Amino acid sequence: MYYVNREQIELRLGAVTDIVAGLRRISAGWNGDLLQGLVQERCLHLAIETVTDVGSYIIDGFIMRDASSYEDIIGIIHEEGVLEDTVFNPLMELVVLRKPLVQEYFHWDRTSLHPLTPVLPELLERFASSVHDYLNKELGQQPEGV
Repeated sequence: MYYVNREQIELRLGAVTDIVAGLRRISAGWNGDLLQGLVQERCLHLAIETVTDVGSYIIDGFIMRDASSYEDIIGIIHEEGVLEDTVFNPLMELVVLRKPLVQEYFHWDRTSLHPLTPVLPELLERFASSVHDYLNKELGQQPEGV
């Protein structure tokens, strides 16, 4: 029997709505000013954390193999059938940004719209849908109140 913490997964997936709104707004009105650059940077960071947190909960809950990196989290959930290739490949591009965003932030270009920013809203929505589909397939319908 698996213990998948659906409550924590849903809590994190709940952040997708705000991240998507931020990314869409930045993409639509990009002018390259500092504030927009910082908002974009934070939205990308939150997207990475959301995707990897959810992936970690899935890996832990289904007792999949241990992940050794952020990229490995995405790879494992892809191999286990949570993600289709069309979602996996751009998510892998996204998680590779974690080190530049978190550790090398002083080099991050805040004046340019990152190529993932305009495509990430749809991708995050597809990610959330893929996770829900996988959980419902493996565990049954979502419990009430989650």
